[in-house]
Amino acid sequence: METFVRTNDNIKIAFNLYSNNKDSVVVICPGWFMTKDSMIFKLLALDFSKYYDVIVMDFRGHGKSSGFYTFSAKEQFDLGAVINYIKTNYNYKNVFLCGFSLGAAVVLNYCAISSGISKAIAVSAPADFMKIENRMYLPDAWIPTLFQKFEPLRWLSIRPGFPLLKKEKPIDSVDKIKIPTLFVAGEKDPTVFPWHTKVLFDKAKCPKKYELFTKARHAEDIYNDFHDEFMELCINWFTNNGE
Repeated sequence: METFVRTNDNIKIAFNLYSNNKDSVVVICPGWFMTKDSMIFKLLALDFSKYYDVIVMDFRGHGKSSGFYTFSAKEQFDLGAVINYIKTNYNYKNVFLCGFSLGAAVVLNYCAISSGISKAIAVSAPADFMKIENRMYLPDAWIPTLFQKFEPLRWLSIRPGFPLLKKEKPIDSVDKIKIPTLFVAGEKDPTVFPWHTKVLFDKAKCPKKYELFTKARHAEDIYNDFHDEFMELCINWFTNNGE
C-alpha cells in the first residue's frame, strides 16, 4: 500500500507499506539514487515481509517524494515523519530500521537523537560524507548500476539538491546510540570503503556487531550478491542480536 506523509519542513514523503499483521515492522531506508520502487528494494521488502511488516520509503528528491535530496542533511525529517506515522497508526512491539549507504547514515544520526526504535542495521554507512571515496570508474561500481539496476524511470525521478549543506557526521553521532546496532560492510565496496563501517563500529558504545562480507560490493549489492547470508544475518539480528 502506497502512503504519503508530510515532514516538519513540509516535504511530501512516499512509502510502501507491506502489512501482514505482524507484531514488528522494519523500515527500510534506501541510499542515494535508489527508491522504494526499485526492484532490488521490492525484493528485499518481500523477503523481510515473511517475518515482519515492512515499510520502504522514498527520501526527499527521490521517486514519489517531493523536494530535493540533501545527501543526509535533512533526510532525518523524512524518517521522523514515517516513524511518527507508525506510532500514530499502529501498536508494533518493535520498530526496526535498516539503512543502506546514505540511508544508513540517516539511520545512525536518527537513532542518536530519537527514541522508540528497537534495533538498527547500517549497511555501508559513511562515517563522514566528505570522505566518501565513490570510485565510480571501477567495474564494481558501474557494472551493477548499468546491468543489474538499470531502471530509466527511477533515474528520471531523482532530484538532487546542493550536496554541501551542513550535515551531521555519523562518526560524531554514533557514540550516542543506545539501541543494538549491526554494522555491515562489503570488502570490495568502491563507493564507501569498509574502513567507514569499522570506525563507526569501533566508536559505537551500544550493543553492537560488525560484519564484513568478503568480496562484496556496496550497500544493496551485498543483499543481491549474498542473498541468503545477508538475510540470515539481518533476521538473526532483529530476532536475537545475531546469537
